[in-house]
Amino acid sequence: MKYKFIIILFVISVIITIFGALLKILHFEIGPLTGNFILTIGMFTKIIAGAVFIFKMLNDKNDFLNK
Repeated sequence: MKYKFIIILFVISVIITIFGALLKILHFEIGPLTGNFILTIGMFTKIIAGAVFIFKMLNDKNDFLNK
């Protein structure tokens, strides 16, 4: 997995989190999707993206941080 895919996953999770916060502020529901549920999904995708990024950084043979 390349770094650009991890960045794209993180950006998507930020968009999901912002949408969930908007739903929560407006007290709006879209069927079973509430603000709390969307915020939870966004936070979990951020955690997954961060864990994948850390795992990729630690196992990268190109020495990404020392370039």
